[in-house]
Amino acid sequence: MDVAGGASIRGSVIRSIKLALFLVAAVFHGHAQGPRPADHDPELSRKIKQLASENRWPEIARKLETVSGKDADLEFYYGSALAQSGRFDDARQAFLAGRRLAPGDKRFPVELAGVAFKQRDYRRASAWMRRALHIDAADEYANDFLGTIYFLEDNLEAALKYWNRVGKPYIETVQADHPLRVRPALFDRALAFSPASEMRLPDFETSRARLEGLEIFPAAHVQLAAKSEGKFDAILNLQERNGWGSNVWEALISTFSGIAYQTIYPAYDNIDGDALNVASLLRWDAQKRRAVVTLSAPLRNNPKWRYRVGVDLRNENWNIRSSFVGPAPLLGALNLRREAGGARIDSFNSGRWGWSAGAEFSHRDYRSVVTGSALSPQLLLSGLQLKQTTQIHYALLRTPEHRLSVNTEASFQVARIWSQPAHAFVKLQGAIDTKWLPQARGDDYFVQSRIRAADTSGQLPFDELYMLGMERDNDLWMRAHVGTRDGRKGSAPLGRRYFLANHEVDKNVYSNGLLTVKLSPFVDTGKITDPSGTLGARTWLWDTGVQTKVRVLGVGLNFVYGKDLRTGNNAYYFTAGRLSGPTQNGSGIGD
Repeated sequence: MDVAGGASIRGSVIRSIKLALFLVAAVFHGHAQGPRPADHDPELSRKIKQLASENRWPEIARKLETVSGKDADLEFYYGSALAQSGRFDDARQAFLAGRRLAPGDKRFPVELAGVAFKQRDYRRASAWMRRALHIDAADEYANDFLGTIYFLEDNLEAALKYWNRVGKPYIETVQADHPLRVRPALFDRALAFSPASEMRLPDFETSRARLEGLEIFPAAHVQLAAKSEGKFDAILNLQERNGWGSNVWEALISTFSGIAYQTIYPAYDNIDGDALNVASLLRWDAQKRRAVVTLSAPLRNNPKWRYRVGVDLRNENWNIRSSFVGPAPLLGALNLRREAGGARIDSFNSGRWGWSAGAEFSHRDYRSVVTGSALSPQLLLSGLQLKQTTQIHYALLRTPEHRLSVNTEASFQVARIWSQPAHAFVKLQGAIDTKWLPQARGDDYFVQSRIRAADTSGQLPFDELYMLGMERDNDLWMRAHVGTRDGRKGSAPLGRRYFLANHEVDKNVYSNGLLTVKLSPFVDTGKITDPSGTLGARTWLWDTGVQTKVRVLGVGLNFVYGKDLRTGNNAYYFTAGRLSGPTQNGSGIGD
């Protein structure tokens, strides 16, 4: 019985092996009878290359359509033939198959970029071409093609980045799109690129920085007009500020945009075509009077340097409180009188970095003081003060193909105040700005983030403290914390050191060329501290909300709604002022 059972098992195993061998043989036999793999047919490869050299693409497509197991070369020729026939989706599949077989072959991402370009999918085309350049960064065709894609998307910085690798673009002429009042010699010195030469990206960036540094061109835009033989004309689209404004309405809106909060901004630009500007601020609010006048111009008619001199007079009433709404006991009060005069030089060394240095001589005194728990005698330092300021800014990261930039700033201030007794102090401040336009062209969406922090050393007078909150003389905004209550400053947190992060997304909701309206959801977070224990904020501050930005005739109108996520308080605020104006926030002298 055991022997019979063993023989039965052995018989089953042998039959199973025979069946498996039969199936394997049948599979190989079927393959032998079907289409032969192309990588085993050198004659087919030779024939296809011959047809390609003769541009007989329809014939190539017919021959390869039924061939299975094509190698990378034949997938390339098959995809090329399909593309020549206008079958772009099928061509894309063939090139993708070839890329899977030969991922290090740059021909496939190049051809995939070409297919996407033919389908007007420029974003996909640029992505594939960048992959090709990862394989061979020096490929002349790929760099030229990628530069052309970005040029068609009106992204000149990205176009220059890749065109420069192949010695393009050659600029034949440089001209403004309309006659300018600025002196031609001054205008020409602001341009780091010139006619009859190649436009380099660093020169383009430097030119833009120096044109904007003249402070008569709020936004300098350069376009290239294609000519024959691969040459271009550089056309500068510039909105020039002259006198009180280009027309009566612009002059009125620019000057009286702050009339709602008892402020006007008289300004006169480009005197005698020398980019000599006078800007001012006059506020007659009984609680916070202020007068500012600044004069600025290129130093020795050189746009690389700009000097600024001015005076700043203040007479302000302060009530120190812990909140701008609800129960908030008075922690201290005073009247601050401050007079300051100063000078500063800005250097536009290049489009990547620059610096400024200045000095300010000031005097302050305090009246009607209620010390309370917040105002110690060490804080109420009065008398003359001399302060020196130095600032440097550097473009840490620029990836124009992704429309992303990261800029950094660092500033250093050292001062001595001749109070009784005399004191000295130091202020250090740093900032990181990130800007990103997520779409390939246009500014329908604009993402920006600004992170700032500062510390101090020594004994500061009251008016040198930092404030986190919305106030027209302050640029450290927490947008659900208002810096005034009943018209008097002091309801936002004050301190000697701070951290502040502002994040927002701009979305265009309306534009007609004259008027632009943007909605900007935001999130702010900050922390401010002070050794006194009374000033500052004991916890991190978190605000969110939405800002409406209206731009008309060179003037910015901002409507802010913010919500304090810790207390639930709601804040509403409005500001107005000239775009890029030196007196919209701060004195514009040395602060």
